[in-house]
Amino acid sequence: MRIANVAGRLTIVTAAGGIDVERASGSRFPADPAAVFDRWPDFLEWAAGLDGPVADVPIDEAHLGPPSPRPSQVFAVGLNYGAHATEAGYAADVPVTFTKFPSCITGPDTDLPIPGDRVDWEVELVVVIGTTARSVPMAEAWQYVAGLTVGQDYSERRVQLIGQSPQFSLGKSFPGFGPTGPWLVTPDEFDNADDLRLECRVNGELMQAGRTSDMIQSVPALIAQLSTVCTLRPGDLIFTGTPEGVGSARTPPIYLRPGDEVVSWIEGIGTMRQRCVKVEAP
Repeated sequence: MRIANVAGRLTIVTAAGGIDVERASGSRFPADPAAVFDRWPDFLEWAAGLDGPVADVPIDEAHLGPPSPRPSQVFAVGLNYGAHATEAGYAADVPVTFTKFPSCITGPDTDLPIPGDRVDWEVELVVVIGTTARSVPMAEAWQYVAGLTVGQDYSERRVQLIGQSPQFSLGKSFPGFGPTGPWLVTPDEFDNADDLRLECRVNGELMQAGRTSDMIQSVPALIAQLSTVCTLRPGDLIFTGTPEGVGSARTPPIYLRPGDEVVSWIEGIGTMRQRCVKVEAP
């Protein structure tokens, strides 16, 4: 199943269009896409029994919002692909965990304000948590996942690396720096949810290409590790890391400028698009 945030309304995506969940359920489930995660098992049971609702919502990707619009926690994992760790000058060893502040989360088709001269791209698989998770065994981790979506961990490298200790969370949380979408895809839709191709193109040029099977810590491993420290809550996001090919590691470095376009794609999920724009004066 695929679910989307269509102009702020929870929608099931079908080949024929979209099914508005509030209307189809007779208000059993509200329109707010964020509210469904607290009732995720109940929602899955109801959706599995759907028989005949008409797809009555046009799916215009320009009007899609983030599938989980108000996560209480946004975890991000750095250096989780060996080749990316190497290009960044680190050992391909233990990935690092930080946070992107939830205010940066946006939808999949957006204008991206460029706040500095070192804004970089990082295409990532994003996990959306569906059930409260605490000390989850790795073998059971997929049971706690509502679905997967595409993400970009945009980074202003100057802010990220300023000072004696890196400011990862700050440099990665400017407005618009956490787009996700175009929709959430439940794990049962994939032949192998642990091995998906992901790509990033800038102005049509392929910059990143990899497979999630190359991650140092897999999705189940990340959930198991994070849940031993933090309670993962329904609707929380985990940005799982990026493959090699970021702009800051190139010779010479390449950074995003107003007028650039970034297209991110993951196999079995779909495509996101950001158009880089100048930051508006206050």
